[in-house]
Amino acid sequence: MNKLKFSPFYLLSLLPINVLYIFSDILYVFIFKVFQYRRDIVMDNLIKSFPEKKYREIREIEKRFYHHFCDIMFESIKTLTMNKREIEKRFKIKNPELIQELYHQNKNIVLYSAHLGNWEWCTFLPLFLDHQVTAFYQPLSNKYFDELMKLIRSRLGVLCIPSQNGYKTLLKLKAEKKLTFNLIIGDQSPSHKSSRYWTHFLHRETAFLMGADVISNKNNCAVIYPQCIKVKRGVYETQFILLDESPRESQKHSVIEKYSKALEENINQQPYLWLWSHNRWKLSA
Repeated sequence: MNKLKFSPFYLLSLLPINVLYIFSDILYVFIFKVFQYRRDIVMDNLIKSFPEKKYREIREIEKRFYHHFCDIMFESIKTLTMNKREIEKRFKIKNPELIQELYHQNKNIVLYSAHLGNWEWCTFLPLFLDHQVTAFYQPLSNKYFDELMKLIRSRLGVLCIPSQNGYKTLLKLKAEKKLTFNLIIGDQSPSHKSSRYWTHFLHRETAFLMGADVISNKNNCAVIYPQCIKVKRGVYETQFILLDESPRESQKHSVIEKYSKALEENINQQPYLWLWSHNRWKLSA
């Protein structure tokens, strides 16, 4: 039924990835040059985040970001039909032994991730880990695309949990004695009603959501940051960085501080990999 309902995307995903990149190059022309999608936000974010860079350097990051942004769209569609052999060629983990060691210590894990690299390919993690992989998500208003994204993310075993049910579901899994590896993206801008924590990030005071910090403290989960680099088009390499093994014993909000520093360092490695089109600084301190 799903294959019929989402047949245009299934058919597209069957094409070789190099063909999909041709479509990505065409889409880049429309998004960047014709429609100029959020270029004002992207340029403002880049200029303020890299005051030391010359304008031509900022422009180069901007162009590379839009190319990468278009690639992610087609790489995500390709997820629908990629087999394990192709996944292992394109999604590489440098130190899986860190996660194995925590598993043998009977530790639940929070992967405190970001919109960097191809975050959608974190759905491949069940192929590499013994933990039950879960992911919090905000349901999309468009029901068709909401179902499509859930299908893409859950195809290989990720348990997708609506954010409002997140903590309750984790407690249920804990009661069932299932070790969990919880994917939480922490670089969104908090809403005006959300609890937030302020810290210095990319030359500005920046508000961070507190969900990952609260959950890791309550459950005393080990907290990992996935440091990602893009080796070449369609090939990503991740190094797991242990931010805190026992957050309950650490200073309050130290997890967010460590996360923000790890994310900033990762962004500085390859700036075009971050989602600059997001209005990250719409809140002011």
